[in-house]
Amino acid sequence: MSDIKVEGFKASEILAALAQVFEGYSDEERKAQIKKTNGIFEMRVKNAEGKEGVWTIDLKKTGTVYKGEPQQKANVTIILSDDTLQQLAEGKLDGQKAFMSGKLKTKGNMMFATKLDGVLKAAKTKAKL
Repeated sequence: MSDIKVEGFKASEILAALAQVFEGYSDEERKAQIKKTNGIFEMRVKNAEGKEGVWTIDLKKTGTVYKGEPQQKANVTIILSDDTLQQLAEGKLDGQKAFMSGKLKTKGNMMFATKLDGVLKAAKTKAKL
């Protein structure tokens, strides 16, 4: 799934690592993560040059990460900068603080967006993001 990586986006490295973690899950682990999360995140990330990249984290059916818009309607669209996603993935920034300070915006189910922290933390324990 190297098509996830995009030149100029640190987020693409993080999301590619997340995809590898998902691929490494056993069927039980994947089903457990899907059951726990049960939804789709659409990530709209702006890099330093102001370009936008779109990735999807599907934890509703497939348990995969891919580049591009979701094939099904996303539960939430998360709009943030490349740096903000990197800080979230590294655990240096809390999702709620990012939202309150305007570094992260959501469209759709805002409460579902809070599950992203758990997804990133679960992946971080499996592989160093």
